[in-house]
Order: sequence, then C-alpha cells, then structure tokens
Amino acid sequence: MTTAIQLTSQDTVEQGLALAAAEGADGCVVIVAETSSTNLRWANNTLTTNGAMRGSSVTVIATAGAGEGTAAGVVGRSSVTDASLREIVSAAVATARAASPAEDARPLVDGTTGADWDLEPEETTVGVYEKFAPALGETLARAGHENRWLYGFADHQVVTLYVGSSTGLRLRQALPRGFVTATGKSGDLSQSAWVGAATRDFTDIDAHAIDAELTRRLGWATRTVPVDAGRHATVLPPAAVADLTTYLYWCLDGREAFEGRSVFAKPSGGTRVGDVLSPQPVNLRSDPLLPGLETFPFAVARSSGGSASVFDNGLTLAATDWIRGGRLESLMTSRHTADLIDALAATPSVDNYVLSVDGASGSTDDLVAGLDRGLLVTCLWYIRMVDPQTLLLTGLTRDGVYLVENGEVTGAVNNFRFNESPVDLLARFTAAGASVPALSREWGDTFSRTATPPLLVPDFNMSSVSQAN
Repeated sequence: MTTAIQLTSQDTVEQGLALAAAEGADGCVVIVAETSSTNLRWANNTLTTNGAMRGSSVTVIATAGAGEGTAAGVVGRSSVTDASLREIVSAAVATARAASPAEDARPLVDGTTGADWDLEPEETTVGVYEKFAPALGETLARAGHENRWLYGFADHQVVTLYVGSSTGLRLRQALPRGFVTATGKSGDLSQSAWVGAATRDFTDIDAHAIDAELTRRLGWATRTVPVDAGRHATVLPPAAVADLTTYLYWCLDGREAFEGRSVFAKPSGGTRVGDVLSPQPVNLRSDPLLPGLETFPFAVARSSGGSASVFDNGLTLAATDWIRGGRLESLMTSRHTADLIDALAATPSVDNYVLSVDGASGSTDDLVAGLDRGLLVTCLWYIRMVDPQTLLLTGLTRDGVYLVENGEVTGAVNNFRFNESPVDLLARFTAAGASVPALSREWGDTFSRTATPPLLVPDFNMSSVSQAN
C-alpha cells in the first residue's frame, strides 16, 4: 500500500505545475491557502468554548489552447496529499479540454519568485488573547454582579497564500485578521445591545471598553418609547455605516454596470464613471497597504465571473479611488472587463476600503449631541437587495435603537424594517464624523478590513415597525 504524503505548500505548487505540464496543459495556476485560527466563545457570563484549528485548500486552474481559443478548468479541494494532487490536476486539465473557450481568457500573469516564497505558513495560537482573555473574564464577573448577561465570540486567523504559475509567478503572503462581537442583555432579557470591533492581533481590543459601551446602551434602555415607522433623522454609527457601505462596495462591478444591471449603469448605456454621486466630499478608497487594514497585494480568483477572472491571478493590486470628492472614479474590472468597456483600466477588487468625508471630525456622540430629535441606530442585519438599479436595500434594525431628544439619548425604541439605498444616503447625509475602523454586524465575519465615519441622515426610511427582538 502506498502511503499518502502531506506536501509542503511550496511542493504542492511545484508538483501541481509539473503534473499539469506532463498532462499537456498549456498553462496552469496553483493556489494554496493555509489557515490557522483560534477562537473564544462566551454565553450567560461564562466562557463556554475555545479552540484552535488548522486547514488548507488547493485550487488548480489549468488552461488549454491559446489566444482567444483558451479554455480554463478549475478544481479545488481541501487537505491535499501527493496522491490527491494528481487527481485534482488531471481533473482540471480534463475540464479545460472539454470546456468552451473562455471569454475572459488573457495571458497568465508573468512574475518571479518573491523573497519570502520559501517561508512556512504562519500560525496563530490562543496566546493572541493574552491581554484580551483576562480582561474578558473580569467583565463576565462584573456583569454577573450587576445582573446583566454577556454573550460573544472572538476569532483570530492567519491565512497564508501561495500562488504559483507556469509563467514563473511565485507569490507568498501571510495576513492576520480578527474580530470580536459582543452582546449584552438586561437581567430580565428584555433589552439587548451589541458592540463589535475588528483587529489584526487583539492588542488593541479593550474588553473593558466594550463592556462599558454595552452597559451604557443597556442603561439607555431602562426607558422604552414606541415610535412609528416613517422617515426619521437618524445617526448611524460607523458599524451601521459599514453594514451599508460594504454592500455598496461589493456592487462596484464594472461588468454589471456596463451591461445595465446596476445602480452604476447609465440609463443611456455605459457606466456612470465620472458622474457625481454626492454633493458632499465623499471618498471611498482601497489600498492593500492601508495601515491597520493591510490585505493581499495581488489578485486571487478561484473562479471567473462579473469582474473577476482566474486569468488575473497574481495581478498586482494598487491603491484605488472608487469615489473621490463625491464623484465615481472607478469600478471593479478584470483585464477582460476593462477591454470590454474600453474606457476603464483593469482594477480588480481589494479586500479593504475606507469611506471618508473631507474635513469631517468628531464621533457618534458628537452627532447625537447636535440632534434635536431623532434616532440612534447601532447596527443593522438581514440586509437584502430589493432593486439593483437603485441599490435599494431592505433589512432590520437589531440590538439597540434609541430615541434622541435635545442632544441626549433618552430611551430605547422598537425595531424597524428599513428600505434605503446606500448610494442615495451618500447624497443625502447632512453631517459626518471621522472615519475609524469599524466592524459590520452583518458582514464583518468575512469582510472586516473596513473604516467608516458616523453619519447623520435627516430622513432615514423606517418603512415599518418590526416585532424582531
């Protein structure tokens, strides 16, 4: 019996490329992702679970043919050995040979071997919580004494990517990412509040500050006030803004806009690049090197679709202004999409963004202090698309909607269903604060490298009262 051998990441890439060549593939890209993660979970003021995990996955992209006749076959699998790698490569090559020519076919990206190619995958351990865990324990004990209940989850992971190609590309990058999401409930469970934060290493996460904010918000809820649906002046903290902005960011698809299927399409045809979306000096920018929000500096695509292409793997990512001074500057495009549209450069998506407003300063509390009467909505959830032509979204409020009167929070109000377009909101907000790292309640567990400002919207559309608790 032949014993399966677990390969190193580098060996997986090299053997995969060699096997593809032996199978007669005209080109090949091998992507190896090594993931190390650790987490903590707590409920009812007690740490309930903790664990550490390791995982790996391999994606083989084989090409057959040349020029416009090139087809691609993509096969992926987890926990690959030398024996299963041969099966994956054979399947990818066979798929490529059986496929029709790919419309997004382009020459594979050329490259050389990076200086850190030979390094092993990086790992995280429970030691990442060395500062956070003791402080968390103190907050759990305090909550018990104060007749409150705490629930939450903390996660940290390091993903190390290895990307190699038959054109000489050898790229390696390790990136950490973490987040904490915490919910506090009153002793009778009638009221709840949520706070979340993103991090790279948990050294900047203050469990006591999170608990203090949860306690403050639960204190606001000792008085409850019913409020009817309608358009309300509403303060959205950075987390709630990230809930909406992340959806907007994902919709910056050049192909969909070019084909008239998104809010960024001109009714007369073509895209809205160059159009003014907001009279306010709004900026939406991505950069792989953003301090604290660093992400992979090269394109990684395990499938083609929209404005992503498997032929673009390894393409260098650069700082990109999507919106600058209120004007739409760029849309996400593959090399194929850029050629199709003709007026746009190839700008693949980047796994981070900063939404900012020129000259804005201050915090959520500052916006609340300037509001005569309205709502403070701390987070949103169950967000879904209603109309792609306007980017109209619907969703629910959750874990903390508060009444603001004369610049002070005076009580908690009922939940609502909302109907709003984040594109419209960028044109209608009347005040903003400084941009800070913010964890989206809805999307932050998968897309956490975001920074947003708090916003004051004079007429946020709460379309109906929700019975959700």
